[in-house]
Amino acid sequence: MSRAERGLFLVLDGVEGVGKSTQARLLAEWMEERGIPHRLGREPGATPVGEAIREILLRRGGLEIPPETELFLMLAARAAFVRAVVIPAVEEGFVMVADRFELSTLAYQGVGRELGVETIRPLNDFATGGLRPDLTVVLDLPVSEGRARQAKEGRRPDRIEGESDAFLEAVREAYRALARQDAADAVLLDASGSPAEVHEALRELLVQRFPELFKSGRG
Repeated sequence: MSRAERGLFLVLDGVEGVGKSTQARLLAEWMEERGIPHRLGREPGATPVGEAIREILLRRGGLEIPPETELFLMLAARAAFVRAVVIPAVEEGFVMVADRFELSTLAYQGVGRELGVETIRPLNDFATGGLRPDLTVVLDLPVSEGRARQAKEGRRPDRIEGESDAFLEAVREAYRALARQDAADAVLLDASGSPAEVHEALRELLVQRFPELFKSGRG
């Protein structure tokens, strides 16, 4: 389908504490004001099976999960998310905003868990049926600042948030490298400002990349 006949698949990604959920919410509010039909989803999650997998991966304290098992659980949740949520939303003309997608798996499991980016790529393609986002915005922030934000919010870290600084630093650098390699479909966005400042930069980016949709909105 042409862009006029379909929606848009937009992903917000990045290491822990960069503000993905906040920016997804602010973006949804902006699109609501402009009459742009949209949906939000998170990974892992957004479907019953995805939320069950999320509970296993992030919330089960003391559960030993080998890296390979973690990878296949992530991809299982993604396969359900793509087919039950993303494809229907885009085909119906919505802007589908996902909190994490494929770059997350390449960064966390491919580099952080040392399973190999090139090993994971074909597995991810199988899980998604080859679906790619129209744009992935990687919110970039030093790990120490992300940690400080989470501490300020009083949040207890989940299983992956509780990984070492060295692990998260490796993940952050992987995101930066992956975004540079895929410059046509991924953009690094400085997330060090206030939520309002980052939101403004995100809006400007979307208007520039997709003016037919975001410059005037649609109803």
